[in-house]
Amino acid sequence: MPSPLALVANALGRLFWRNKMTDFILNAQARTDLGKGASRRLRHSANIPAVVYGGDKEAQSLTIVAKEIAKLFENEAAFSHVIELNVDGAKQNVVVKAMQRHPAKGFIMHADFVRVVAGQKLTAKVPVHFVGEEAPVKKGGEISHVVSEIEVSCEAKDLPEFIEVDLSKAEIGAIIHLSDLKAPKGVEFVALAHGDDKAVANVHAPRVAADAAEGAAE
Repeated sequence: MPSPLALVANALGRLFWRNKMTDFILNAQARTDLGKGASRRLRHSANIPAVVYGGDKEAQSLTIVAKEIAKLFENEAAFSHVIELNVDGAKQNVVVKAMQRHPAKGFIMHADFVRVVAGQKLTAKVPVHFVGEEAPVKKGGEISHVVSEIEVSCEAKDLPEFIEVDLSKAEIGAIIHLSDLKAPKGVEFVALAHGDDKAVANVHAPRVAADAAEGAAE
């Protein structure tokens, strides 16, 4: 049985998240008109379909004004912060789970949100920031970014704004994997938890130099 101190801490945590103010606010309306045809009609009227799920509530289909969600996510930090989602006047804290964009034009076509519940872990994708790239470049290397975001699992209070990848000590030929990164406190990399130590970036010789070397060998 949890100690009285733990029970108090848990209650305070719930109170904190219930009353937490956020700089990221998004308005939405409940939607009952579902299906592909309905989604197309929404987009033609400058809105997008969305879904919010998780917690102890049923999944709910939403309508969001396209320009409002586009403006919100112009700020990269919105992808990894708690968002106050206002659905017909009812407020709830959420994080973005997935987002579908137009393959050519890049505008948002659909969004999935997950409700934030104090004390429960959530999964979210956070941006990757690469630093120290000058060092391997000065050595004649070229850098390829394999990923631009990493899926993490943590409580909302531990959700990082971004994951930093330091390439300052990378040599030519190096491949940086998830296991090479240090996760922030309380944060777990989802892929690693499933045994997938995926590549994040690699440093390779310039393509022109590589082609020249192959030609000389021939």
